[in-house]
Amino acid sequence: QVQLVESGGGLVQAGDSLRLSCVVSGLPFSSYTMGWFRQAPGKEREFVACILDGSLTSYEDSVKGRFTISSYNAKNTMYLQMNSLKPEDTAVYYCAAAPGLLGVLTTERPYRFWGRGTQVTVSS
Repeated sequence: QVQLVESGGGLVQAGDSLRLSCVVSGLPFSSYTMGWFRQAPGKEREFVACILDGSLTSYEDSVKGRFTISSYNAKNTMYLQMNSLKPEDTAVYYCAAAPGLLGVLTTERPYRFWGRGTQVTVSS
């Protein structure tokens, strides 16, 4: 059974930092492209960042320079370090897994497995 479990969300003030974690079980973690997505109230879910092969990464423009995605294969865990948080970063953050290491994946469709999400709220 595949499980993706996010943690690390919370309520912070603008300018603060948070680190999200996604622990994966039931699939060969190192063979999957991993991604973070987010969904703000009343908006569509959107791509935030992805990582494959431990080093190839891609970011949505609004988070470049503030967010850092990483993974630790030995722990089947992916992270999202979020610095200089802004109120517009408020959303439910989801981790997702797509089979294969063919390249960066910035749309939802290739991601086969999803976590339930963790809430991030940034106050002004």
